[in-house]
Amino acid sequence: MPIALPHHDGSALYAPDSAALGESVRLRLRVPQSWGSASRVWVRSIQDGEPRYNAATRLGTVDGWDWWEASVLVANPVAKYRFLLEVSESPEDGASVPRFWSLNAQGLFNRDVSDYADFRVTSYAPAPEWLHKATMYQIFPDRFARSAQSAGHPVPDWAIDCAWGTPVVGAGPETSIQFYGGDLPGIMDKLDHLQGLGVDVIYLTPFFPARSNHRYDASTFDSVDPLLGGDKALVDLIDAAHTRGIRVIGDLTANHSGAAHEWFAKALADPGSEEAGYYYFSPDHHSYESWWGVPSLPKFNWASDALRRRFVLDEDSVVARWLKPPFNLDGWRIDVGNMTGRLGAQDLNHEVATLIAQRVREINPEAALLAESTSDAAPDFTGEHWQGAMTYSNFTRPLWSWLAGNAPHVNFFGSPQAGPNRIDAEDFLATHQDLASGFSWGVRKNTMNALNTHDTARAATVMIDGGQELGAVLMFTLPGVPVVFAGDEFGLEGFNGEDSRTPMPWAAVEGESATGQESSAGDGGRPQRLVKDFRTHYARLGQLRREQRALAEGSVRWIHAEGDAVVFIRETTESSVLVMAARDASEVTLDASVLSVPQLEALLEPPLLLVGGITARTGRGSAVTGDVVLCAAGTSAGVWALPGTALPMGGHDLR
Repeated sequence: MPIALPHHDGSALYAPDSAALGESVRLRLRVPQSWGSASRVWVRSIQDGEPRYNAATRLGTVDGWDWWEASVLVANPVAKYRFLLEVSESPEDGASVPRFWSLNAQGLFNRDVSDYADFRVTSYAPAPEWLHKATMYQIFPDRFARSAQSAGHPVPDWAIDCAWGTPVVGAGPETSIQFYGGDLPGIMDKLDHLQGLGVDVIYLTPFFPARSNHRYDASTFDSVDPLLGGDKALVDLIDAAHTRGIRVIGDLTANHSGAAHEWFAKALADPGSEEAGYYYFSPDHHSYESWWGVPSLPKFNWASDALRRRFVLDEDSVVARWLKPPFNLDGWRIDVGNMTGRLGAQDLNHEVATLIAQRVREINPEAALLAESTSDAAPDFTGEHWQGAMTYSNFTRPLWSWLAGNAPHVNFFGSPQAGPNRIDAEDFLATHQDLASGFSWGVRKNTMNALNTHDTARAATVMIDGGQELGAVLMFTLPGVPVVFAGDEFGLEGFNGEDSRTPMPWAAVEGESATGQESSAGDGGRPQRLVKDFRTHYARLGQLRREQRALAEGSVRWIHAEGDAVVFIRETTESSVLVMAARDASEVTLDASVLSVPQLEALLEPPLLLVGGITARTGRGSAVTGDVVLCAAGTSAGVWALPGTALPMGGHDLR
């Protein structure tokens, strides 16, 4: 059955992205007449901690939907609200009785629910406009590409020198010290490849000197690792990317440094030094706190004013320096943002996040600021500081579970659970909505959607056959910033984060040998093979996202989630896009309770994109008078262009 329920999601059809403190904003609700006729509607907001009720006005009816609107005061920086609907019901005795329903970001309820999932409008500065429109590409520099210059880089004393085709060690002490020699000029050599995929933003994992291949254990924040080409290589890469219209963001560990860091060396040598206050030492100075107890990653103590100056506030601070000329980074992704500033009873997380955000905006208001959170990210993402999350809770994990294959050896960030539980479409939608409900729409549309990253198994390993292609469609069409991890376009595999950091198969793709990309048994490697070639698929998805405004900015309304198939529509007043994804053979019937007649008719036209096999046919009578049935032959996805959503009296969106 189609899902035809009252709807609001905080997007431009229904609410503004942000508002000034003390401003009144207009909020809209739409109610399908097939669900019932609301006699009255209110917006319940929380102002200074107390509920307030504002009556809504019925604007009119269009295409079988009643539209309501109310004005609400933004009394606090985060204005939380929900809708209250009164519907008259007639029991068997014929006496009409009122029934009340509440709508929040988790859904529709006829009982009291927590304020946690209420919708939000904030008074905080919005993220740069380019961010939610972007396609992001994550690069782990050591494994992406070697340049001709890389042959001259000495192998560090901590490293195991590896030929490009040497198998990655996925677990054990060697995982962080296998050295393949990818560098920044190597990335610059591949900008044609990235541009061909439609990449708008390169996300580089750390580029600072370190004693590991991942470089999250920086030994200084003042320079680029010479093994990557040094400072000039970063300047050249960013300049070349900018020339092509591609932005570049870096990866910063605000939670810890490496044990070989110059600051930590001073702290160890002199308990009375300024740098000793940057970390957490025991009273006898013989032990210290570190990330997850890993000795090579000593944890920063953000109670230190000196650390705040040196890391954030100074003119040439760590945060500031790389956003300025000559480097001109376009933003930061903050590593383990959820742990930064937190230890035991001390919680400085929001204070530190706000400090970093204010400094970033001072330097470049158009810079992005994202932060990692490996669990439920919403409590830390009010919109005040981090603009979006790199998280797995509301997209990656439920998608893995819905598309789960036979990979019992895969776990997730230390979880004892062997492999994701396989769930149906209803639970996929419920999990997705529950864990997205704590975000404002502004944060949600700027949050990174990834099938996998350098910290997880690869989608190709976790998912059913065809699951990666299907998942990529959802990644590009649901609200959020799609993130392609280098190698996804070639179907690379891996059972955990370390195992997924496979060197790119350039030899198989391009037949390269001059720069050592091609390996053979004679040099300790193995010939590379191309697993799959998804380049055209990813490029087409990126093109669709650029061409169809609704995919970057439109509201999202779920109209089917049952068993093996989901269907949703992204809507603006100008145009809409409908997406169907099926993990197995499915039939979905759509009717005028969820789509307008012109939208139903548009489903009978060829789709913009088709993976697998989906056909559309009329059900009862013609599309004008009946249904449209979408039939998936197996693991399939389709994307259709539909007319925009009409508002009463020719209304416009609220941006």
